[in-house]
This record gives sequence, structure tokens and C-alpha cells, in this order.
Amino acid sequence: MHITSRAARVLILAAALTLSACGFQLRGSHGTSTLPFKSVYVALPDTSLLGTELRRYIRASGNTTIAPNEKEAEATIQVLAENRNRSILSINTQGRIREYSLFYILRFRVVDNRGRELLPPTDISLKRDMSYNESQAIAKEKEEDMQYRDMQSDAVQHILRRMATLNPA
Repeated sequence: MHITSRAARVLILAAALTLSACGFQLRGSHGTSTLPFKSVYVALPDTSLLGTELRRYIRASGNTTIAPNEKEAEATIQVLAENRNRSILSINTQGRIREYSLFYILRFRVVDNRGRELLPPTDISLKRDMSYNESQAIAKEKEEDMQYRDMQSDAVQHILRRMATLNPA
């Protein structure tokens, strides 16, 4: 069966109208979420890599500013714990490590400027498996650092998505 170009255009137009009518919208690849706050304070030191990344993503959202302190912010992100762990996943026949499991666990909460909890303490747990070769120890150490940074970026996006669902009223 041969579809004419006019029939193909009509079919594409109908599909586009159907998708737009149902509220379908691509999430996008920029990773930002629209936060329901005009200002947010990140209760982490300026030297913290996690704090720096959180501030950068919040600024990129476009509608939210970083407050200089908790009193001037509508919401405060408080990181309660940040842990990195590694465990042996498998060993070879000589008893040498072949794979590791890397864990990144972040516990945070969000409070408003009056101290009310907007989001109770929440855990974000991420896991990545990584092969290991002792003859490439330095390269594998760098790969491990890169995996932890990647998991930290994922955790920041999880935080922002959870904050985007909050109702500050």
C-alpha cells in the first residue's frame, strides 16, 4: 500500500494535535525543574561540590534565585548526611577483586523560612557497578571518582524534582 504525501501529512498533523491535546510535553534534556519558590538557600558551604552543583542547577531553572541566608529564602535545602561506600561485588579465581559496587547515599530535607518542614528527611540512594583491574589501578581510581560525581549530579536532579512537587502554601 502506497501512502501519498498528502495522506502522510494529514496523519502526522493528526498525531501532533492528539498529543498536544492530551497535555503531552517532552521533559527535555536540560535537567532543570521549575521550582515553586522565588528564592532558595542551600545550607552547605561554598566549598562543597554538592552545594556548588545545587546552586548552579537552581540558578539554571531561571525562576528561582539563591538567597544569601535562611531568613531571606522561601525554602532552605538542608543536607543531613552524604555517604560514599564501596563494596566488593565479585572476585576472580585468584581471589582478586574483579568488580565493585559503589553507593552514594544522600539524606536531605527542605524547610521554609519559619522552620516548618516542607519535605521531611528524605534519602536518595544510588548504586553503580564498576569493573576493577589492579594493573590499571590509577585509571580505575579516576573512574571511581567520576562515577561518584555522576551519582552526585543525579542526586541533585532528584532533589530538584522532589522540590518541584512541593506546595509552599
